[in-house]
Amino acid sequence: MTDYEGYVVVSTVQGQFVEAQIKAFLEAHDIPCQLRGEAVRRIYPISVDGIGAAEVLVPSERANEARELIIRAERGELAIRDTPDGTFEAL
Repeated sequence: MTDYEGYVVVSTVQGQFVEAQIKAFLEAHDIPCQLRGEAVRRIYPISVDGIGAAEVLVPSERANEARELIIRAERGELAIRDTPDGTFEAL
């Protein structure tokens, strides 16, 4: 069982692709992330009118930072680029 103690919701998303992107994005910024509600979608693959939504949770002390990163990403203020050694870096 997942322990959500000390975690708060920073976003509610629809769709496994979106939740995976946000989780990976936050973890890339060293913010631990948990998802709540994804089990229902694996059993009943629906996402209509909030049914099948997942909540993205982070530690409460990192919530403001996570929300700000999500807002900046949605505005298009954050980007990555390839580096000569084949890795990526944030701009």
